[in-house]
Amino acid sequence: MNFDSMSILTIWTAVAIYAAAFIAYAFDLARRSQVAADAKAVAPERELVGASVGGPAGGAGKAGAAASPTGSAGDGGTAPTRFVMARIGTALTTLGFLFHLAGVVLRGIAAGRVPWSNMYEFAMTGTLLIIAVYIAVNIWFDLKYLGTFIVGLVVVLLGGAATGFYTQVVPLADPLKSVWLVIHVFVASLGTAFFALAFALSVFQLMQARRESRILAEVAKPGPRFLATLPTADRLESLAYRFATVGFILWTFTLIAGSIWANDAWGRYWGFDTKETWTFIIWVLYAGYIHARATRGWRGSRSAWLSIVGFAAVLFNFTIVNLFFKGLHVYSGLS
Repeated sequence: MNFDSMSILTIWTAVAIYAAAFIAYAFDLARRSQVAADAKAVAPERELVGASVGGPAGGAGKAGAAASPTGSAGDGGTAPTRFVMARIGTALTTLGFLFHLAGVVLRGIAAGRVPWSNMYEFAMTGTLLIIAVYIAVNIWFDLKYLGTFIVGLVVVLLGGAATGFYTQVVPLADPLKSVWLVIHVFVASLGTAFFALAFALSVFQLMQARRESRILAEVAKPGPRFLATLPTADRLESLAYRFATVGFILWTFTLIAGSIWANDAWGRYWGFDTKETWTFIIWVLYAGYIHARATRGWRGSRSAWLSIVGFAAVLFNFTIVNLFFKGLHVYSGLS
C-alpha cells in the first residue's frame, strides 16, 4: 500500500466519522426542540406561581422564563441545559478532522508537493479548512448548532470529490510550478471556509427571522422548535457579517495574488479568463454584502440572501466552472 492508497483510506474513514457526527448533531437539534417545548410548557405555570405569591404575572417572571429555553437566563437558578449530543458531535468532528488531516498530508507526501493542484485535492484541502475553522471558532463562540449544516456540507463535498473527482498523482503543469500555488490556493481555501460559516449562519438567520416575525404576529406554530434555543436573528446576522468580512479580506488577497501569479505565468495581470472572471464576481458579491449591511439599508433578510448567493457563486466557481468551462485556470485533473 503506497501513500496515496493510505490517503484514500483515511479520507473515507474521515467521511464515515463525519457522517456519525452529522447524526449526533441531528439528535442535538431534536433535543433542542424538546427543551424548547418543555420551556414553553413550564412558562405559564411559572407565571401562575408568580401571581400567587404577589408577583406580576406578566412582568419580570415572564421575561425571565421566556428569556432562555435552556434555563440559563433569569429562571430562578435553574441549571442550564447541557446539550450532550452536540458535544458528542463535536468530539466526532474533531476525530474525523484528524483522519482528514492525515489523508491530506499523505496525499501531499505521495505527490511530493502541496496537495491542492486539482479538483480532488482542492476539495480535500478546502473541506479540511472548513472543519478546522468551525472547530477553532467554537473555542470563542458556541456554534455547535451549526454542526448538522457544516458537517453535512463537508460529507457531501468530500464524499462527492472522493467518488467523482479522484485522480492519480500526476506531475504539476508548468504554470503551477510556483510558490504562488502554495500561497494563492491556500488563502482562497481559507477564505472559502469563512464564507461557508457565514453561509450557514445566514440560512439560520433567515429561519430565525421568520420565526420571530411569526411570533410577533401571534402565529400558533412560528417555526421549528429548536430555533428557540438559538441566538436571535440579529445576533446570527452579526456573526455571519464577521465571518464574511474575514473571508472577504482573504478573497481580496486571493484576487491580488492571482493577478501577480498570472503575470509571472502568462505575462499579463488580467485576461478575463473564466476563473478570473468568476473570482472577481465573487469578490463583488461579498463587497456588496459588506457595504449593504454597513450602510444599514440592507440588514435582515436581504443581506442574508446576498451572503447565500455569494457562497453559491463560490461553489459554482469550484464545480461548474472547472468541469464545463475552458480556460487557462481550469485544472480539474479530469480527462
